[in-house]
Amino acid sequence: MTDLKKELGSTTYPGRGIILGTSEDGKYAVCAYFIMGRSENSRNRVFVEEGEGIRTQAFDESKMEDPSLIIYAPVRVRGTSTIVTNGDQTDTIYELMQAGQSFEESLRTREFEPDAPNYTPRISGIMNVKGGKYDFALSILKSNHGDPSSCQRFTYTYENPKAGEGYFIHTYQGDGNPLPSFEGEPTQVNISGDINKFTDDVWTALNADNKVSLFTRYIDIATGAKETRIYNKNFKKEEK
Repeated sequence: MTDLKKELGSTTYPGRGIILGTSEDGKYAVCAYFIMGRSENSRNRVFVEEGEGIRTQAFDESKMEDPSLIIYAPVRVRGTSTIVTNGDQTDTIYELMQAGQSFEESLRTREFEPDAPNYTPRISGIMNVKGGKYDFALSILKSNHGDPSSCQRFTYTYENPKAGEGYFIHTYQGDGNPLPSFEGEPTQVNISGDINKFTDDVWTALNADNKVSLFTRYIDIATGAKETRIYNKNFKKEEK
């Protein structure tokens, strides 16, 4: 198992990332989603609550250039399932699951982002908490080593996840030009502490210059009760 803080701090630009797992006391389903940015347009964002989920929003509307790939709902809740992604495929998963398709089937209608030359992977996760049971899945859709004519699709499912264990997937292997896509299976990482410690650990480990926003959620596996934290690098004074 890899130390989560060391893994997060091992590169200046992992891009956008999803961590799903179980608290160390085994009582909570754990989720984290973060965004980072190198351009002014990417950094000009905050997370805001929307229903049981969240949405990205421009911090300064006057500086917003192209909202197409940066304004979306990263988290939506469908019944006992929490969907988290790095793009508008959140809506695709939600709507097609409503129509009877599975998480994996719904993502077959999508592919990586059309942002040449990076072709940013679409990463997605789903947490299912029902009747005292919990499982989750992670997915990545990416180009074939930078070739946009071929989409590679990988889905990883985790049943009866162990206490104190999480899995971390992110968009980029590290900084570069073009940005190299994530490689391999999701990284096994430790989950420690309550939601406050976990959130602080993730936020402080991310590169200070490039981090933008962080969402975390602990879901009580027995009751389904949710507790959420949102950290934004940009904030109005009254939000402190």
